[in-house]
Amino acid sequence: MGLRFQKRVGGNDGMGLNISGLGLSSSYRSKYGAIGSKGFSIRSGIPGLSFRSGWGGGKNKGAGALIILLVIVALFAFYYAAVIVYNLAILLWWVLTEFIHYCLRVYYKWKDKQELKQTVI
Repeated sequence: MGLRFQKRVGGNDGMGLNISGLGLSSSYRSKYGAIGSKGFSIRSGIPGLSFRSGWGGGKNKGAGALIILLVIVALFAFYYAAVIVYNLAILLWWVLTEFIHYCLRVYYKWKDKQELKQTVI
């Protein structure tokens, strides 16, 4: 095992510059993991356990890592789409119940006026 040097500079909004013995590279970090020019990592939420992969080399040049990244992006997109559909359903239910309550109020007002007219006559 050799001597290793690594330093991260920046870090505003997750963007940063990594300095190491092999050179410079940029990366973006979030609470879910990090993605950079040399590869990506995914945090599991369990301390000390994460998944790391490079973009690879050779014939496929990171096709597996790109597929994993696309699956993760698709899962986040599906999650946010589900949240939006759920909130729209709740909004639609609220509008429907408010409309029914409004119609009932109008009907009972009308009914009270009709009863009042009949008692006056």
